[in-house]
Amino acid sequence: MNDKNISRRDFLKIVGAGALATTAAFYGCAPENEQDTDQSGKHSGNVPIDKMTYRTMSTSGDRISLLGFGMMRLPIITNENTQKDEINQTLVNQLVDYAIEHGINYFDTSPRYNMGLSESATGKALSRHPRNKYFVATKLSNFDPSSQKREGAIEMYNQSFENLQVSVIDYYLLHSIGGGGMDALHKRYIDNGILDFLLGERKKGKIRNLGFSYHGNIEVYDYLLSQHDKYKWDFVQIQLNYVDWNLASGRNTDASYLYGELEKRSIPAVVMEPLLGGRLGNLPHHLFLQLKSRRPDDSSASWAFRFAGSLPNVLTALSGMNVMDHLQDNIRTFSPLIPCTPEEDSLLKEIAVEYNQYPLIPCTDCNYCMPCPYGIDIPGVFLFYDKMVNEGSIPKSSQDENYRSARRKFLIEYDRAVPTLRQSNHCINCKICVPKCPQRIGIPTEMQRIDEFIETLKRGNEF
Repeated sequence: MNDKNISRRDFLKIVGAGALATTAAFYGCAPENEQDTDQSGKHSGNVPIDKMTYRTMSTSGDRISLLGFGMMRLPIITNENTQKDEINQTLVNQLVDYAIEHGINYFDTSPRYNMGLSESATGKALSRHPRNKYFVATKLSNFDPSSQKREGAIEMYNQSFENLQVSVIDYYLLHSIGGGGMDALHKRYIDNGILDFLLGERKKGKIRNLGFSYHGNIEVYDYLLSQHDKYKWDFVQIQLNYVDWNLASGRNTDASYLYGELEKRSIPAVVMEPLLGGRLGNLPHHLFLQLKSRRPDDSSASWAFRFAGSLPNVLTALSGMNVMDHLQDNIRTFSPLIPCTPEEDSLLKEIAVEYNQYPLIPCTDCNYCMPCPYGIDIPGVFLFYDKMVNEGSIPKSSQDENYRSARRKFLIEYDRAVPTLRQSNHCINCKICVPKCPQRIGIPTEMQRIDEFIETLKRGNEF
Protein backbone atom coordinates (compact mmCIF):
# COMPACT_ATOMS: atom_id res chain seq x y z
CA MET A 1 0.00 0.00 0.00
CA ASN A 2 1.24 3.46 -0.85
CA ASP A 3 1.16 5.36 2.46
CA LYS A 4 0.48 8.70 0.81
CA ASN A 5 -1.98 7.56 -1.78
CA ILE A 6 -4.36 5.01 -0.24
CA SER A 7 -6.83 3.61 -2.74
CA ARG A 8 -10.57 3.58 -2.27
CA ARG A 9 -10.52 -0.23 -2.11
CA ASP A 10 -7.89 -0.23 0.63
CA PHE A 11 -9.81 2.42 2.54
CA LEU A 12 -12.97 0.33 2.53
CA LYS A 13 -11.04 -2.67 3.83
CA ILE A 14 -9.93 -0.58 6.79
CA VAL A 15 -13.12 1.23 7.78
CA GLY A 16 -15.60 -1.48 6.86
CA ALA A 17 -17.71 -2.70 3.99
CA GLY A 18 -20.53 -0.27 4.75
CA ALA A 19 -18.36 2.79 4.26
CA LEU A 20 -19.24 3.17 0.58
CA ALA A 21 -22.87 3.74 1.42
CA THR A 22 -21.86 6.02 4.29
CA THR A 23 -19.59 8.32 2.35
CA ALA A 24 -22.03 8.54 -0.53
CA ALA A 25 -24.83 9.48 1.82
CA PHE A 26 -22.86 12.03 3.77
CA TYR A 27 -20.95 13.68 0.98
CA GLY A 28 -23.51 13.42 -1.76
CA CYS A 29 -26.98 13.74 -0.24
CA ALA A 30 -26.95 16.81 1.98
CA PRO A 31 -25.87 20.40 1.35
CA GLU A 32 -22.92 21.37 3.53
CA ASN A 33 -24.87 24.05 5.38
CA GLU A 34 -27.43 21.47 6.51
CA GLN A 35 -24.98 19.05 8.11
CA ASP A 36 -25.56 20.41 11.61
CA THR A 37 -29.36 20.39 11.57
CA ASP A 38 -30.57 20.19 15.16
CA GLN A 39 -32.23 16.85 15.93
CA SER A 40 -33.40 17.83 19.40
CA GLY A 41 -36.74 19.20 18.25
CA LYS A 42 -38.19 22.67 18.66
CA HIS A 43 -41.01 22.19 21.15
CA SER A 44 -42.27 25.35 22.80
CA GLY A 45 -44.36 26.10 25.87
CA ASN A 46 -44.46 24.47 29.27
CA VAL A 47 -43.68 20.82 29.85
CA PRO A 48 -46.96 19.07 30.79
CA ILE A 49 -47.21 18.09 34.46
CA ASP A 50 -50.36 15.93 34.45
CA LYS A 51 -50.38 14.31 30.98
CA MET A 52 -47.97 11.39 31.43
CA THR A 53 -49.03 8.07 29.86
CA TYR A 54 -49.18 5.12 32.26
CA ARG A 55 -49.39 1.35 31.92
CA THR A 56 -50.80 -0.94 34.60
CA MET A 57 -49.15 -4.16 35.78
CA SER A 58 -51.72 -6.93 35.55
CA THR A 59 -50.28 -8.81 38.55
CA SER A 60 -49.58 -6.04 41.06
CA GLY A 61 -51.78 -3.26 39.74
CA ASP A 62 -48.83 -0.86 39.74
CA ARG A 63 -49.51 2.18 37.58
CA ILE A 64 -46.16 2.75 35.86
CA SER A 65 -45.10 5.76 33.81
CA LEU A 66 -44.45 4.72 30.22
CA LEU A 67 -41.26 6.78 30.40
CA GLY A 68 -38.84 5.27 32.90
CA PHE A 69 -35.72 6.97 34.26
CA GLY A 70 -32.58 4.93 33.62
CA MET A 71 -29.89 5.72 36.19
CA MET A 72 -26.99 4.21 34.22
CA ARG A 73 -25.44 7.39 32.84
CA LEU A 74 -25.70 9.90 35.68
CA PRO A 75 -23.89 13.25 35.41
CA ILE A 76 -20.30 13.22 36.66
CA ILE A 77 -18.11 15.90 38.21
CA THR A 78 -14.44 15.77 39.19
CA ASN A 79 -13.66 16.27 42.86
CA GLU A 80 -11.15 19.10 43.02
CA ASN A 81 -9.47 17.67 46.10
CA THR A 82 -9.13 14.04 45.04
CA GLN A 83 -9.24 14.56 41.26
CA LYS A 84 -11.58 11.58 41.08
CA ASP A 85 -14.87 11.42 39.22
CA GLU A 86 -17.98 11.52 41.37
CA ILE A 87 -21.73 11.62 40.81
CA ASN A 88 -23.06 15.17 40.58
CA GLN A 89 -25.65 14.55 43.31
CA THR A 90 -27.04 18.06 43.14
CA LEU A 91 -27.90 17.68 39.47
CA VAL A 92 -29.22 14.14 39.98
CA ASN A 93 -31.55 15.48 42.68
CA GLN A 94 -32.78 18.22 40.37
CA LEU A 95 -33.45 15.78 37.53
CA VAL A 96 -35.24 13.30 39.78
CA ASP A 97 -37.34 16.06 41.37
CA TYR A 98 -38.35 17.32 37.94
CA ALA A 99 -39.11 13.82 36.72
CA ILE A 100 -41.38 13.00 39.65
CA GLU A 101 -43.11 16.37 39.40
CA HIS A 102 -43.92 15.61 35.75
CA GLY A 103 -45.24 12.11 36.30
CA ILE A 104 -42.24 9.76 36.00
CA ASN A 105 -42.35 7.13 38.74
CA TYR A 106 -40.09 4.25 37.56
CA PHE A 107 -36.36 4.48 38.32
CA ASP A 108 -33.95 1.76 37.19
CA THR A 109 -30.45 1.29 38.60
CA SER A 110 -27.81 -1.38 39.34
CA PRO A 111 -24.86 -1.95 41.68
CA ARG A 112 -22.65 -1.82 38.55
CA TYR A 113 -23.76 1.50 37.08
CA ASN A 114 -21.66 4.66 37.27
CA MET A 115 -18.55 3.13 38.83
CA GLY A 116 -20.76 1.40 41.40
CA LEU A 117 -22.19 4.71 42.64
CA SER A 118 -25.57 4.75 40.90
CA GLU A 119 -27.58 2.92 43.55
CA SER A 120 -26.47 5.23 46.34
CA ALA A 121 -27.05 8.34 44.23
CA THR A 122 -30.49 7.05 43.26
CA GLY A 123 -31.32 6.32 46.88
CA LYS A 124 -30.25 9.77 48.00
CA ALA A 125 -32.38 11.45 45.35
CA LEU A 126 -35.50 9.30 45.77
CA SER A 127 -35.50 9.16 49.58
CA ARG A 128 -36.33 12.87 49.61
CA HIS A 129 -39.78 11.99 48.23
CA PRO A 130 -42.70 10.03 49.73
CA ARG A 131 -42.23 6.30 49.13
CA ASN A 132 -45.54 6.03 47.25
CA LYS A 133 -44.30 8.47 44.63
CA TYR A 134 -41.86 6.10 42.96
CA PHE A 135 -41.06 2.51 42.04
CA VAL A 136 -37.42 1.50 42.17
CA ALA A 137 -35.79 -1.25 40.11
CA THR A 138 -32.35 -2.69 40.66
CA LYS A 139 -30.43 -5.84 39.78
CA LEU A 140 -28.27 -8.65 41.06
CA SER A 141 -25.19 -7.69 39.05
CA ASN A 142 -23.05 -10.61 40.19
CA PHE A 143 -20.54 -10.57 37.35
CA ASP A 144 -17.41 -11.01 39.49
CA PRO A 145 -16.42 -14.45 40.85
CA SER A 146 -16.74 -13.31 44.48
CA SER A 147 -20.34 -12.17 43.98
CA GLN A 148 -21.26 -15.40 42.22
CA LYS A 149 -20.78 -17.34 45.42
CA ARG A 150 -23.96 -17.54 47.45
CA GLU A 151 -22.61 -15.39 50.29
CA GLY A 152 -21.32 -12.71 47.93
CA ALA A 153 -24.57 -12.57 45.96
CA ILE A 154 -26.68 -12.23 49.11
CA GLU A 155 -24.35 -9.52 50.37
CA MET A 156 -24.86 -7.58 47.11
CA TYR A 157 -28.62 -8.07 47.39
CA ASN A 158 -28.72 -6.77 50.98
CA GLN A 159 -26.46 -3.84 50.12
CA SER A 160 -28.97 -2.66 47.52
CA PHE A 161 -31.60 -2.06 50.23
CA GLU A 162 -29.11 0.04 52.16
CA ASN A 163 -27.98 1.98 49.11
CA LEU A 164 -31.53 2.68 47.97
CA GLN A 165 -32.76 3.43 51.50
CA VAL A 166 -35.82 1.18 51.11
CA SER A 167 -37.24 -1.83 52.94
CA VAL A 168 -38.87 -3.26 49.80
CA ILE A 169 -37.53 -3.34 46.23
CA ASP A 170 -40.35 -2.94 43.72
CA TYR A 171 -38.68 -4.50 40.66
CA TYR A 172 -35.67 -6.79 40.99
CA LEU A 173 -33.80 -8.35 38.07
CA LEU A 174 -31.28 -11.04 37.36
CA HIS A 175 -28.83 -8.84 35.51
CA SER A 176 -27.59 -9.41 31.96
CA ILE A 177 -28.94 -12.89 31.38
CA GLY A 178 -27.46 -14.48 28.26
CA GLY A 179 -23.89 -13.30 28.56
CA GLY A 180 -21.82 -16.45 28.90
CA GLY A 181 -24.67 -18.74 27.90
CA MET A 182 -26.27 -21.50 29.97
CA ASP A 183 -23.07 -22.15 31.91
CA ALA A 184 -23.08 -18.59 33.26
CA LEU A 185 -26.79 -18.79 34.11
CA HIS A 186 -26.20 -21.90 36.22
CA LYS A 187 -23.06 -20.50 37.84
CA ARG A 188 -24.56 -17.13 38.73
CA TYR A 189 -28.11 -18.04 39.72
CA ILE A 190 -29.04 -21.73 39.78
CA ASP A 191 -26.21 -23.88 41.11
CA ASN A 192 -25.58 -21.47 44.01
CA GLY A 193 -29.28 -21.42 44.94
CA ILE A 194 -29.61 -17.67 44.44
CA LEU A 195 -32.64 -17.87 42.16
CA ASP A 196 -34.46 -19.96 44.77
CA PHE A 197 -33.39 -17.43 47.40
CA LEU A 198 -34.86 -14.55 45.36
CA LEU A 199 -38.09 -16.46 44.80
CA GLY A 200 -38.30 -16.81 48.56
CA GLU A 201 -37.65 -13.08 49.02
CA ARG A 202 -40.51 -12.33 46.63
CA LYS A 203 -42.78 -14.65 48.59
CA LYS A 204 -41.84 -12.79 51.81
CA GLY A 205 -42.60 -9.43 50.16
CA LYS A 206 -39.06 -8.05 50.17
CA ILE A 207 -39.20 -8.13 46.36
CA ARG A 208 -42.52 -7.13 44.85
CA ASN A 209 -41.76 -8.08 41.22
CA LEU A 210 -39.03 -10.41 39.95
CA GLY A 211 -37.66 -10.51 36.41
CA PHE A 212 -34.48 -10.58 34.37
CA SER A 213 -32.68 -8.43 31.81
CA TYR A 214 -31.64 -10.19 28.63
CA HIS A 215 -28.41 -9.74 26.67
CA GLY A 216 -27.55 -11.94 23.80
CA ASN A 217 -27.90 -15.70 24.13
CA ILE A 218 -31.30 -16.82 22.87
CA GLU A 219 -30.93 -20.32 24.36
CA VAL A 220 -30.92 -18.79 27.84
CA TYR A 221 -33.86 -16.53 27.04
CA ASP A 222 -35.97 -19.36 25.69
CA TYR A 223 -35.07 -21.58 28.61
CA LEU A 224 -36.10 -19.05 31.26
CA LEU A 225 -39.38 -18.35 29.48
CA SER A 226 -40.03 -22.08 29.16
CA GLN A 227 -39.82 -22.16 32.97
CA HIS A 228 -42.37 -19.38 33.38
CA ASP A 229 -44.88 -21.68 35.10
CA LYS A 230 -42.21 -22.44 37.70
CA TYR A 231 -40.68 -19.00 38.17
CA LYS A 232 -43.68 -16.82 37.24
CA TRP A 233 -41.65 -13.90 35.90
CA ASP A 234 -43.41 -10.62 36.65
CA PHE A 235 -41.57 -8.73 33.91
CA VAL A 236 -38.57 -9.01 31.57
CA GLN A 237 -36.23 -6.27 30.39
CA ILE A 238 -35.18 -6.42 26.72
CA GLN A 239 -33.35 -4.26 24.22
CA LEU A 240 -35.93 -2.89 21.80
CA ASN A 241 -35.81 -0.15 19.17
CA TYR A 242 -36.81 0.21 15.54
CA VAL A 243 -33.32 -0.66 14.27
CA ASP A 244 -33.16 -3.90 16.26
CA TRP A 245 -36.79 -4.83 15.59
CA ASN A 246 -36.01 -7.11 12.63
CA LEU A 247 -32.39 -6.27 11.87
CA ALA A 248 -30.30 -7.04 14.91
CA SER A 249 -27.62 -8.50 12.59
CA GLY A 250 -25.93 -10.63 15.23
CA ARG A 251 -25.56 -7.88 17.84
CA ASN A 252 -28.52 -9.12 19.79
CA THR A 253 -31.63 -11.15 19.08
CA ASP A 254 -34.28 -9.44 16.95
CA ALA A 255 -36.45 -7.37 19.26
CA SER A 256 -39.58 -8.54 17.44
CA TYR A 257 -38.89 -12.10 18.62
CA LEU A 258 -38.08 -11.08 22.19
CA TYR A 259 -41.19 -8.94 22.44
CA GLY A 260 -43.42 -11.54 20.81
CA GLU A 261 -42.35 -14.28 23.22
CA LEU A 262 -43.22 -12.06 26.17
CA GLU A 263 -46.50 -10.89 24.69
CA LYS A 264 -47.85 -14.38 24.12
CA ARG A 265 -47.12 -15.21 27.77
CA SER A 266 -48.57 -11.88 28.99
CA ILE A 267 -45.25 -10.94 30.61
CA PRO A 268 -44.80 -7.13 30.56
CA ALA A 269 -41.70 -5.88 28.75
CA VAL A 270 -39.43 -3.18 30.14
CA VAL A 271 -37.51 -1.61 27.27
CA MET A 272 -33.83 -0.72 27.46
CA GLU A 273 -31.83 1.00 24.72
CA PRO A 274 -34.84 2.50 22.91
CA LEU A 275 -32.31 4.98 21.46
CA LEU A 276 -29.63 2.33 20.82
CA GLY A 277 -27.20 3.96 23.21
CA GLY A 278 -28.27 7.45 22.12
CA ARG A 279 -27.47 6.90 18.45
CA LEU A 280 -31.09 7.09 17.33
CA GLY A 281 -31.21 10.56 18.85
CA ASN A 282 -28.50 11.66 16.41
CA LEU A 283 -29.24 10.04 13.07
CA PRO A 284 -27.26 10.53 9.87
CA HIS A 285 -28.50 13.76 8.32
CA HIS A 286 -30.44 12.44 5.35
CA LEU A 287 -32.27 9.89 7.50
CA PHE A 288 -33.30 12.55 9.99
CA LEU A 289 -34.68 14.68 7.15
CA GLN A 290 -37.13 11.89 6.33
CA LEU A 291 -38.53 12.13 9.86
CA LYS A 292 -38.44 15.90 9.93
CA SER A 293 -40.55 16.09 6.77
CA ARG A 294 -43.34 14.19 8.59
CA ARG A 295 -43.22 15.87 12.01
CA PRO A 296 -41.09 19.04 11.76
CA ASP A 297 -41.07 19.84 15.48
CA ASP A 298 -40.27 16.38 16.79
CA SER A 299 -36.80 15.27 17.83
CA SER A 300 -35.26 12.16 16.35
CA ALA A 301 -35.32 10.69 19.88
CA SER A 302 -39.06 11.26 20.08
CA TRP A 303 -39.60 9.00 17.06
CA ALA A 304 -37.67 6.17 18.70
CA PHE A 305 -39.58 6.50 21.97
CA ARG A 306 -42.91 6.61 20.17
CA PHE A 307 -42.01 3.38 18.37
CA ALA A 308 -41.26 1.59 21.65
CA GLY A 309 -44.20 3.10 23.52
CA SER A 310 -46.67 2.19 20.78
CA LEU A 311 -46.30 -1.51 21.59
CA PRO A 312 -49.11 -2.39 24.02
CA ASN A 313 -47.16 -4.91 26.10
CA VAL A 314 -44.39 -2.41 26.94
CA LEU A 315 -44.64 -1.44 30.60
CA THR A 316 -42.04 1.32 30.47
CA ALA A 317 -39.24 2.52 28.17
CA LEU A 318 -36.05 3.52 29.96
CA SER A 319 -34.04 6.59 29.11
CA GLY A 320 -30.75 7.66 30.68
CA MET A 321 -31.50 11.38 31.01
CA ASN A 322 -28.55 13.29 32.42
CA VAL A 323 -29.40 16.75 31.08
CA MET A 324 -32.60 18.72 31.56
CA ASP A 325 -33.26 19.30 27.84
CA HIS A 326 -33.41 15.55 27.19
CA LEU A 327 -35.65 14.97 30.19
CA GLN A 328 -38.05 17.68 29.05
CA ASP A 329 -38.16 16.47 25.46
CA ASN A 330 -38.89 12.91 26.59
CA ILE A 331 -41.62 14.01 28.98
CA ARG A 332 -43.29 15.88 26.13
CA THR A 333 -43.16 12.74 23.99
CA PHE A 334 -45.01 10.70 26.61
CA SER A 335 -47.38 13.43 27.87
CA PRO A 336 -49.41 11.95 26.36
CA LEU A 337 -47.90 9.43 23.98
CA ILE A 338 -49.12 9.72 20.39
CA PRO A 339 -48.73 6.16 19.02
CA CYS A 340 -47.03 5.65 15.67
CA THR A 341 -49.39 5.30 12.74
CA PRO A 342 -48.94 2.29 10.44
CA GLU A 343 -47.34 4.63 7.90
CA GLU A 344 -44.88 5.98 10.48
CA ASP A 345 -44.09 2.47 11.65
CA SER A 346 -43.28 1.47 8.08
CA LEU A 347 -41.09 4.55 7.62
CA LEU A 348 -39.05 3.75 10.72
CA LYS A 349 -38.48 0.20 9.56
CA GLU A 350 -37.35 1.46 6.15
CA ILE A 351 -34.93 3.82 7.89
CA ALA A 352 -33.67 0.88 9.98
CA VAL A 353 -32.70 -1.01 6.82
CA GLU A 354 -30.68 1.94 5.56
CA TYR A 355 -29.20 2.70 8.97
CA ASN A 356 -27.78 -0.81 9.21
CA GLN A 357 -25.72 -0.19 6.07
CA TYR A 358 -23.52 2.25 7.99
CA PRO A 359 -20.15 1.05 9.37
CA LEU A 360 -21.11 1.99 12.93
CA ILE A 361 -19.95 0.08 15.98
CA PRO A 362 -23.00 -0.94 18.03
CA CYS A 363 -21.62 0.32 21.34
CA THR A 364 -24.30 1.58 23.73
CA ASP A 365 -21.84 3.04 26.27
CA CYS A 366 -23.00 0.61 28.96
CA ASN A 367 -19.40 0.36 30.27
CA TYR A 368 -19.70 -3.35 31.09
CA CYS A 369 -16.35 -3.78 29.32
CA MET A 370 -14.65 -1.35 31.68
CA PRO A 371 -12.22 -0.95 33.23
CA CYS A 372 -9.77 -2.11 30.59
CA PRO A 373 -6.63 -3.52 32.29
CA TYR A 374 -4.51 -1.57 29.80
CA GLY A 375 -6.30 1.72 30.36
CA ILE A 376 -8.12 1.96 27.02
CA ASP A 377 -11.32 4.02 27.03
CA ILE A 378 -13.21 1.41 25.01
CA PRO A 379 -16.60 3.19 24.87
CA GLY A 380 -14.85 6.53 24.30
CA VAL A 381 -13.01 5.24 21.23
CA PHE A 382 -16.14 3.63 19.77
CA LEU A 383 -18.43 6.59 20.47
CA PHE A 384 -15.94 9.00 18.90
CA TYR A 385 -15.69 6.86 15.77
CA ASP A 386 -19.49 6.59 15.46
CA LYS A 387 -19.83 10.34 16.03
CA MET A 388 -17.46 11.07 13.15
CA VAL A 389 -19.37 8.66 10.90
CA ASN A 390 -22.68 10.32 11.78
CA GLU A 391 -21.24 13.77 11.13
CA GLY A 392 -19.82 12.73 7.77
CA SER A 393 -16.31 13.40 9.04
CA ILE A 394 -14.67 10.10 8.08
CA PRO A 395 -11.86 10.98 5.65
CA LYS A 396 -12.16 9.21 2.32
CA SER A 397 -9.32 8.60 -0.12
CA SER A 398 -6.30 10.91 -0.29
CA GLN A 399 -7.26 11.42 -3.91
CA ASP A 400 -10.40 13.29 -2.84
CA GLU A 401 -10.36 17.08 -2.73
CA ASN A 402 -11.39 17.41 0.93
CA TYR A 403 -9.24 14.55 2.26
CA ARG A 404 -6.56 16.75 3.85
CA SER A 405 -8.99 18.86 5.91
CA ALA A 406 -11.12 15.83 6.88
CA ARG A 407 -7.99 13.93 7.93
CA ARG A 408 -6.78 16.82 10.05
CA LYS A 409 -10.20 17.22 11.70
CA PHE A 410 -10.42 13.51 12.52
CA LEU A 411 -6.96 13.26 14.12
CA ILE A 412 -7.25 16.48 16.12
CA GLU A 413 -10.71 15.65 17.45
CA TYR A 414 -9.65 12.10 18.29
CA ASP A 415 -6.87 13.43 20.52
CA ARG A 416 -9.32 15.81 22.16
CA ALA A 417 -11.99 13.15 22.73
CA VAL A 418 -9.75 10.31 23.94
CA PRO A 419 -6.50 10.89 25.89
CA THR A 420 -3.44 9.50 24.10
CA LEU A 421 -2.77 6.80 26.69
CA ARG A 422 -6.36 5.55 26.40
CA GLN A 423 -6.54 5.21 22.61
CA SER A 424 -7.05 2.12 20.46
CA ASN A 425 -3.34 1.50 19.76
CA HIS A 426 -2.85 0.28 23.33
CA CYS A 427 -5.08 -2.77 22.80
CA ILE A 428 -3.04 -6.01 23.08
CA ASN A 429 -5.92 -8.35 22.14
CA CYS A 430 -6.22 -9.83 25.63
CA LYS A 431 -9.98 -10.33 25.01
CA ILE A 432 -10.92 -9.85 28.66
CA CYS A 433 -13.59 -7.40 27.51
CA VAL A 434 -15.21 -9.65 24.89
CA PRO A 435 -17.48 -11.84 27.08
CA LYS A 436 -18.59 -8.77 29.03
CA CYS A 437 -20.12 -6.98 26.01
CA PRO A 438 -23.93 -7.39 25.83
CA GLN A 439 -23.85 -6.28 22.17
CA ARG A 440 -21.37 -9.06 21.34
CA ILE A 441 -18.93 -6.62 19.75
CA GLY A 442 -15.57 -8.11 18.78
CA ILE A 443 -13.87 -5.35 20.75
CA PRO A 444 -10.20 -6.20 19.99
CA THR A 445 -11.02 -6.63 16.28
CA GLU A 446 -12.75 -3.25 16.15
CA MET A 447 -9.90 -1.64 18.08
CA GLN A 448 -7.42 -3.00 15.55
CA ARG A 449 -9.57 -1.80 12.65
CA ILE A 450 -9.80 1.71 14.07
CA ASP A 451 -6.11 1.79 14.91
CA GLU A 452 -5.13 0.72 11.39
CA PHE A 453 -7.35 3.44 9.97
CA ILE A 454 -5.84 6.07 12.27
CA GLU A 455 -2.29 4.97 11.46
CA THR A 456 -3.13 5.27 7.76
CA LEU A 457 -4.31 8.83 8.38
CA LYS A 458 -1.15 9.65 10.31
CA ARG A 459 1.00 8.46 7.42
CA GLY A 460 -0.79 10.78 5.03
CA ASN A 461 0.32 14.21 3.82
CA GLU A 462 1.75 16.41 6.52
CA PHE A 463 -0.44 19.22 7.89
